[in-house]
Amino acid sequence: MDDAALLGHWQWHGHRPRHEGGALRADAEVLLDGAGRSLLVELCGVSEDVLQRALPAWGLSDEKLTDSGVGGGERAAVWRVGAAVVGPVAFGCRSCTTRRAGAPVRVVRYAQRWERVCVRHGRWLLDADADQALESLDLRGLPEIARAQRRWAGVARRAVRAGVGPGEVFGVAWAVVSRWWDQALGWERERVWPARLHALAGGDAGGDFWRWRAVVRDAAVFPEVVEVARALLDPVMAELVWQDSGAGRPRALPAGGAFCRRLGERVGREWLGPLAAVDFGGPLTAWMGAVVRRRRGVAMPPGHRDELWWVRRELQPPSMAAQLQALTKEARLPGSGTVWRSAVEPERRMLITNLLGDTEEQLIQLRGAQRGSSAEAAERLLKGLGHSIGLLQEAVRETVGGALEAGVRVEDVAAWTGMSPGALAELLEPGGGTGR
Repeated sequence: MDDAALLGHWQWHGHRPRHEGGALRADAEVLLDGAGRSLLVELCGVSEDVLQRALPAWGLSDEKLTDSGVGGGERAAVWRVGAAVVGPVAFGCRSCTTRRAGAPVRVVRYAQRWERVCVRHGRWLLDADADQALESLDLRGLPEIARAQRRWAGVARRAVRAGVGPGEVFGVAWAVVSRWWDQALGWERERVWPARLHALAGGDAGGDFWRWRAVVRDAAVFPEVVEVARALLDPVMAELVWQDSGAGRPRALPAGGAFCRRLGERVGREWLGPLAAVDFGGPLTAWMGAVVRRRRGVAMPPGHRDELWWVRRELQPPSMAAQLQALTKEARLPGSGTVWRSAVEPERRMLITNLLGDTEEQLIQLRGAQRGSSAEAAERLLKGLGHSIGLLQEAVRETVGGALEAGVRVEDVAAWTGMSPGALAELLEPGGGTGR
């Protein structure tokens, strides 16, 4: 039966989900009422038990199915997006489908990110919620990704023994490593991920570099995600965090701490430790802080969650679909076609980097400034904050100049800084401030 003939058996509520450009979503899901499910059983010629095992959304209810105008045994159906009713949706392996169905048709399936490798055919199955044509990536030249999926089974068992949901552990590790992936563009010693990126892109990401970075990220970082998850479940690693924090004599977590150094070694990057340790506000330092609070018996304030196995929304990695949407929007902006490093002079880029580094160092020093008398502590804090604000103002000035130098419109830069175009012009004048 073709789609039109089949779908005509149900009374539909709503329309099939589409992307912003109008293309049909591959991850569309169907929810049926009781009469609608009975009809599908008849059409398929199999028992309801079989369909219940095969279809994760089978039996799920929806308020639209009980509306008086749609329900009432009228074989009602409603369209939904798969991720909203069950979970992450990925494409199925076409080679596997051909073996079972006799034809290379497209299928989608619910699959978590730790079960995206088709080991038999060496494919990474991509998210099905994005408006892009690729269904899978070729892994035949990257056996470490398939090995990582096999190792994940042991990590999941360890999580269960520790009383933690494997998905929670994976979520923290995925957030940590995805943040590293974003930062790795500035890591001169990083060699593994660039090689994987180009291999997953068919040999060379070429001029479509940013799109490929969004498409291949989850596959490229998967081995490191599994290793970080193993590390976070290791009591020995948690003990290193405790010792780095000063144990019974509290202190700020050091940049050269044993935990981050050992974590870098475990992911094959001995140089990574100090970089990871100073990523204040990131998911890794949030996890480390939660470990320390637990060991010290610090109670969480009302309305707050323990961050050990929970990632705040702002720290959760954007999906491939979200990244591709952002790239599409950026492509419409002037200056989007030029790469920052090639459009902005090296001296200005180095100055911005140094200003941010100096600000970070100044703020780190202020973490221990609240000691002594009220006047002394206030003086240290205010002078230090004033110096930091001055550095940040200069960084804003140089970044604005760099953006305009790269061809970005004045109106866009003004909106991003929260300034009027006039105030932006004043900022760029010699001795200009940051008045609004």
